[in-house]
Amino acid sequence: MRNSWSARATAAGPPMASASKPKPETVSIARLGHRGDGIAETEAGPLYVPLTLPGERVRVHREPGNPQRARLDQVLEASPARTAPICRHFGTCGGCALQHMRHKAYLDWKRDQLRIALAQRGLDVPVAPTIAVPPQSRRRAVFAGRRAGDKTLIGYHARTSHRIIEITECPILVPAITRALTGLRDLARPILPRKGDLRIAVTATPQGLDVAFEGPATRAPALVPLAAPLLERHGIARLSIAGETILQLADPTVEIDGVPVTLPPLAFLQASAASEAAMARLVLDGVGKAKRIADLYAGIGTFALRLARNARVTAVEGSAPAIAALGEAGRHGRGLKPIETLKRDLARMPLSAPELKAYDAVVFDPPRAGAAAQAAELARSDVPRVVAVSCNPATLARDLKLLVDGGYAVTQVTPVDQFVFSPHIEAVATLSRP
Repeated sequence: MRNSWSARATAAGPPMASASKPKPETVSIARLGHRGDGIAETEAGPLYVPLTLPGERVRVHREPGNPQRARLDQVLEASPARTAPICRHFGTCGGCALQHMRHKAYLDWKRDQLRIALAQRGLDVPVAPTIAVPPQSRRRAVFAGRRAGDKTLIGYHARTSHRIIEITECPILVPAITRALTGLRDLARPILPRKGDLRIAVTATPQGLDVAFEGPATRAPALVPLAAPLLERHGIARLSIAGETILQLADPTVEIDGVPVTLPPLAFLQASAASEAAMARLVLDGVGKAKRIADLYAGIGTFALRLARNARVTAVEGSAPAIAALGEAGRHGRGLKPIETLKRDLARMPLSAPELKAYDAVVFDPPRAGAAAQAAELARSDVPRVVAVSCNPATLARDLKLLVDGGYAVTQVTPVDQFVFSPHIEAVATLSRP
């Protein structure tokens, strides 16, 4: 690889006017921050430089108005861990942060980020190697849509910007979503607001794509007759706006361990089937031979339907559509033990220690904010086994610390690369009472 690798075309953007252009600096990158940006130690303090790697000497320009951040101009001495990005949009699109890092180094970095988060809470626990997930496996994505004169932009926001990068390819997505980008533009055009962005959530299912528009959409009366042929042409099973189904050609359905589950509009689904399967194996191993299990923040049944093969399960979830979908799937799934469903906001009303006496294992998979209230109740309980699933190392570490202070021992934490090329980390932790 050439040591003079230039990032001008991707990271630096258009040349600045000479009168306002900051002076270039040459800095050495010491480490990567938790967002994947390189960090250089300078006399003025830490300097954050995206698209760089530890050990590199780079030429940069500080961002006007934000002297702690810089734009990469040129890599003068490249790290052995540097590799060529696989996407033409990398560097401008804000969707990926680490395509320029070799695979092993990238997976090791994610493992280290989890270790650091745990250590900051005083937890010295075993962290397994990161489980890799292949590209072109992400089955759900959220795009932004916006009017730009007569043009319809569909894509991701640029790095640290509200500007939309119109994408023509995306190596992390399943091909069915990438192929539908033209159809999404055609669908969005008649309902885009004059100002502001439209949020477009897309989930790939065997029946076709589930497309949901959110935001200040204009309800165009002509949309429905226009939409029908577009849905059929671009493999879209359902179109909804603001949670209301506008047109549906098929029921978007996924299989969880062989059990069909019909997705409610905007239902949460693990980002890829491969990562879901990896996490499910870890959860099943973590609960062991438990026969009475509480699955908290159960969603549509990612874990509950699998756990019910061998145990009686109580599934608790705050979303009414999600818990209804899980209940329906559980009633019709073959070979399942009974699944009791309970709609409950666990952040406001966690299962109490007395309620938890009924279970010999608990699984919880909260949103990014974590499950502090529920972890505190678990810490006061006598549940023998707990499995924590998280997409946020910081809140996972906080919740594990609560459990450890309550007498639990962490037996293993495993990172899963569910969000490929991003700094986000999924993890599964198993705990038991000695």
